[in-house]
This record gives sequence, C-alpha cells and structure tokens, in this order.
Amino acid sequence: MAGDDWIVKDSEDYRKVRSRAAATFDLDARLPEKVFRRDNGESLFCEFDVVLTPEFWPALSAMAQWYGDTRVELVALEPECETFYLSDYRMYPAVSLPVEADKDEYWAAIGHEPDGDIMGSLAISANVIALTGPSGKWGCWGERDPELAVFQGFPDAAARNDWCACFGPFLDVAGALESYLPPTFANWVVPQEYAATLTANYGAPRRT
Repeated sequence: MAGDDWIVKDSEDYRKVRSRAAATFDLDARLPEKVFRRDNGESLFCEFDVVLTPEFWPALSAMAQWYGDTRVELVALEPECETFYLSDYRMYPAVSLPVEADKDEYWAAIGHEPDGDIMGSLAISANVIALTGPSGKWGCWGERDPELAVFQGFPDAAARNDWCACFGPFLDVAGALESYLPPTFANWVVPQEYAATLTANYGAPRRT
C-alpha cells in the first residue's frame, strides 16, 4: 500500500483529527506539565523514538482495541503545520490508520517522504506527537527534546501487565527519571524542578 494512503489529505480532515486529539490532550502543554486533559490512571513511559518505529504499531493498535476504536490517529504538533509541513511539503502532519493495519503500513504512513525528501517524513521531523483514538480513553504523548513518550488509559491491571509483557519495556515515572531522562540533560542531571513536576503529574501509585 502506498505510503500516503493513511496521511490526512485536506484541511477539514486535519481539523477533525486535531480536534479529537485536543479532546484528549492539552495541545499547548509540554512535559513535565500535564498533557492529558483527564486523569486516565497510571502513566508508563518509553523512549520517544521507539513510538516512531514500525515495530511499535501493534502496541498502539492494542490500546485502541481496548476501547473499540477502529482507528489510531497521530498528529504532529511541532513543527507547526502551517509554517513547516504545509509551506515546505504541502502536507498535513497527521495520519489515521485502521487498527487492522500492519506495521509496514504504519511505517509507510509515518515514514512517507513527501517529494522524496526524508526530512519531511513524520518519523524524522516530528518533535511533539499526540496519538489517540476516537474514544479518547487512551493516549500516547511524545516529545523529541526530552526523548520521552508517556502513555495513559490502561483499562485494568491485567491489560496493563499483558501489554507491558508483549510490547515493553516501559517504566513508571521514577524509572523514567532514572533511566530515560538523564542523557537528555546537561551533565546527565535532571533538574530538580523538572523531576518534581513530572513526578507530581505522572506519579500515580501503581495498581495491582
């Protein structure tokens, strides 16, 4: 299937995808602040780049299917649509894939190179991403700068544990602060204020 088959093609569809993302996320927020509009329970983290690989597609599809979502939608929030994607590549920075798509189709969508330019692909250019489905009951938010992605929306402990076993590793906020975040800061030291804010916003007790 062609790489652009799942890429949002027009302004109206882009507006709808972005609007659904906005119902789940505060699109203006950035980590370590709260990016989820509602408390969707436990937060788990992984490295940002992992989300933008074909191998990660089954994990996203599984989250969508917990809530009967038929599609997974990704929108890139940075760089901006108008000043980067539209002006330079004449494309909208969003994709909408059916949950039955496979990893190659996911990669074809996020890795699509407009006009053959790899720098326009979402996998390379996106710095802030939001993923969810029409239900809005689950989500993944990722930022390239701290190299971090956060997930919420696990329906119960059994589903969470199975998901982690199949698609992990994932870490809680303490683990992210210890393992993922230090290399992204000067001298490998996470600023105290950043760590405290991230912990306050994403450190809900683990459910058993």
